[in-house]
Amino acid sequence: MKNIVILGSTGSIGTQTIDILDSIEAQVCAISVNTNIARAEEQARALHPSLVAVYNKEKAKELKTKLADTDIRVVSGMDGLIEAATLPEADVVVTAVVGMVGLLPTMAAIEAGKAIALANKETLVCAGQIVMRAAREKGVPILPVDSEHSAIFQCLQGAAGNRINRILLTASGGPFFGMSREQMRHVTKEQALHHPNWSMGAKITIDSASMMNKGLELIEAMWLYDVEPDDIDIVVHRESIVHSAVEFEDGSVIAQMGNPDMRLPIQYALTYPERVPCKVPPLDLPRKHNLTFFAPDEEAFPTLGLARRAAAARGNLGAIMNGANEAAVELFLHDKIPFYRIPELVQAAMDDVEYLPEITIEDVLASDRAAREIVKGLLLS
Repeated sequence: MKNIVILGSTGSIGTQTIDILDSIEAQVCAISVNTNIARAEEQARALHPSLVAVYNKEKAKELKTKLADTDIRVVSGMDGLIEAATLPEADVVVTAVVGMVGLLPTMAAIEAGKAIALANKETLVCAGQIVMRAAREKGVPILPVDSEHSAIFQCLQGAAGNRINRILLTASGGPFFGMSREQMRHVTKEQALHHPNWSMGAKITIDSASMMNKGLELIEAMWLYDVEPDDIDIVVHRESIVHSAVEFEDGSVIAQMGNPDMRLPIQYALTYPERVPCKVPPLDLPRKHNLTFFAPDEEAFPTLGLARRAAAARGNLGAIMNGANEAAVELFLHDKIPFYRIPELVQAAMDDVEYLPEITIEDVLASDRAAREIVKGLLLS
């Protein structure tokens, strides 16, 4: 029986992790939330964890009152998230929080020797070289939860030590596939939040619409699989059936396929190397008829070029790009800027914040703050 910590239990990945618990031999020893106290109370009473961490300190007080009739401890802030991630009884930490808030708890979990089921892209985008070095030194496995990185991970199990030529990272193309950059000057928030295939949180859905999500995943794949960014090709695949593929030296390609349902890669990360029955319906290929593939339009989606720039530079440029993107997406979701301004603000921050080729965790956090300040300053100017 595995003991699991779920950081971000009320979000999309967190709730789907809870949904597959009855399919695997696991129990939850801690959860973390930000502000969704109603859902947190519901989960705490159903799962009976020993600890609930609430990032928002005022909301933590509210939850502590609600759970006063239980023996569940409620802790708060970043210290609370780190305490949850390092519980002595925990075997696996599912990092399903969105944004930079996931970095420090993930690092703490690695230092404590916990296996990581990684759904938080920002951890590797911002500090990949630091995180992967720490994981190697501690002998900690980092098991990918993202459908694309899970697919690559599964494809590489057929490599048998053979060198790969390239990774084919698939993308749905989001709701604005086929639009020009000019057409995207007029899209609405409601359109951007309407993903054709996946059910995700608001921030990730906007990242998918701008294709920044795929840029983040490119950087993540670079660190996870120790490949150069030029050896990762992004391929638009509208049906979201082929979740990614790997090409070998002889030209053979191994792909992983399945219905677009995050419960499958979540479950595999938690049961690896075993496979057990899953709630996701099996893929019925004859009913899918056609699988299509396209090159991405990097002129219409400039976030892809920005991500390749950050990947090639390494250092703190990933943290700058990510921090600026998080700030810009938040502004867009609050109707402060139009959609097309997101990549413009990200590029401005990447141009203005000082580039550091060698970084520490403190540098990553400082670069993130500086990028956010640049974006806010540009809004006010």
